[in-house]
Amino acid sequence: YSDAEIDRLLVAAQALPPADGLRRWTYHHLFGLLAVTGLRLSEAINLQCDNVDLEEGVLTVRETKFGKSRLVPLHATTRAALHSYAVRREAHLGSHCGPHFFVAERGGRLLHQYVHRVFWRLSREIGLRGPGDHSGPRVHDLRHRFAVRTLLTWHREGMDVERLLPVLSTYLGHTCVRDTYWYLSACPDLM
Repeated sequence: YSDAEIDRLLVAAQALPPADGLRRWTYHHLFGLLAVTGLRLSEAINLQCDNVDLEEGVLTVRETKFGKSRLVPLHATTRAALHSYAVRREAHLGSHCGPHFFVAERGGRLLHQYVHRVFWRLSREIGLRGPGDHSGPRVHDLRHRFAVRTLLTWHREGMDVERLLPVLSTYLGHTCVRDTYWYLSACPDLM
């Protein structure tokens, strides 16, 4: 995804109905978080409120794909955006707010299939997918974008990508650095 495509996706999410509801803010912030952190969708929708420390700017991602847990630091702008969402969520749901950070309109947890459906809908609206396309950009591609952009930034800044790859591997929650090497081969600019 280009920056412009991510921006269009986030703007389209803010137009989701209902106009006075939480849904549009949930998807705007969820897709934004995925784009800037490279979290897996399951990690983001399983975040509980007590896993999100906005004062320190750290997410605690528990029991991930490989049963591991890790800390994910947040940029100040991401902290501010998540704080804004938390305030909206609290104002919208009050005491009906469950333990999950990202919630559906009535406070229940987000389900994978609904997140994918919203993503496909928005992808069609902004032209990333054709009306009848059954394949195309996926939510998981936000993770790939994050990893490749991180590697490209390091390369362009003259940093030692080979030495930094274990850092990215740990950040992404890979069990082995060889799983992160895939991103090098998936990006022609880095080959």
